[in-house]
Amino acid sequence: MDNAPVSGDTKNTNLKAATVKTEVLSLNDTPFSLKSGDVLPGIEIAYQTWGVLNEDGSNAILLSHALSGSHHASGYNPSLPEAGELWKEELHAGWWDEFMGPGKALDTDRFFIVCANYLGGCYGTTGPRSVNPVTGQAYGSKFPQISVADQVKMQAQLLDALGIDVLRAAIGPSVGGLVTIAFAALNPGRVKTVIPIASGLKTTVLNRLILFEQILAIENDPYFNGGDYYDGPHPDYGLALARMISHKTFVHLDAIEQRARKEVRQDKEALAWYKVQDTFQSYMLHQGKKFVKRFDANTYLRIIDMWSRFDACKEVGVDSAEELFKKCAEHKQEFLVFSIDSDFCFYPEEQADIVAGLEAAGVEAMHITVHSDKGHDSFLLEPALYTPHINYALSD
Repeated sequence: MDNAPVSGDTKNTNLKAATVKTEVLSLNDTPFSLKSGDVLPGIEIAYQTWGVLNEDGSNAILLSHALSGSHHASGYNPSLPEAGELWKEELHAGWWDEFMGPGKALDTDRFFIVCANYLGGCYGTTGPRSVNPVTGQAYGSKFPQISVADQVKMQAQLLDALGIDVLRAAIGPSVGGLVTIAFAALNPGRVKTVIPIASGLKTTVLNRLILFEQILAIENDPYFNGGDYYDGPHPDYGLALARMISHKTFVHLDAIEQRARKEVRQDKEALAWYKVQDTFQSYMLHQGKKFVKRFDANTYLRIIDMWSRFDACKEVGVDSAEELFKKCAEHKQEFLVFSIDSDFCFYPEEQADIVAGLEAAGVEAMHITVHSDKGHDSFLLEPALYTPHINYALSD
């Protein structure tokens, strides 16, 4: 879910030969209407591409990132001026390096892959940190509510600018899967193969409560100031606590225990009265403190709010999953749906609901359950469990 290397993970260290630069599509002269009814005076979209678009534009794949990820999915990018001080070293390597490249699941010798930072983001796409052209100041608290449908609209505009009419595939893990499903339903004639990984049709009550806890953590930080904190101290404690709350759902508890045992206990760590007691607490505190250095609290709030409110049927304006996927069937889309059996974030029952809706609508669907001890983050760490099935789904 983090979309960034975690402590102890093995990453390709020979990345500089695959340097990938961020491009920015400026749509500042065109108002962007949101599902909420608000209107942004214009937007900029930070994105990256890999591979070569063929003459008829039929080999394009749209990749949607997870909650706190970015458009930098593969290769090496040591500089992102649009992100400022948030572009830390841990982000320089792409979050899906093991899945993308020649001969990999997303084969860059065959496909042209596009990934954009989300609207409301903090890595180059217009978000709360961006300057509001009306006021000349950062949007901050004035940045509006964002929906998954808004992300889909932004992605469609990017594809239009790149000259891509119909995608070979749309793929996304976790929150990216929500965007992928909505893209397929809102633009059924623009994508052939749809691959949501560890995702769902509607945010569960449990997840909404977990997300609400994170919202409260940020809102109650004394430095949050309603979201207008860019000229002073940032709500670091609130954002760190929010990250600690979420981290438990991304990583299987057994994996947390294993990682924590490798940590050097920070005996000097303390709050006001309480002192950190063991390596498990030290590990979680380290995750929170590390995260605040690379992410913005306002962006985090906008994306988890988007996730909390997600209901694919409401995003599209229909009443049932069968109706949601009816046009997907008419356009002969094919779905590959991945579940992770140890996932505590998007439980396997949620993907079963996706498949049930697809089958009711007559959409061809393949459902793969990945058996892993890594939990939700399996989609970041175990390419061998996904690659054969993705290769099959994308074979001609």
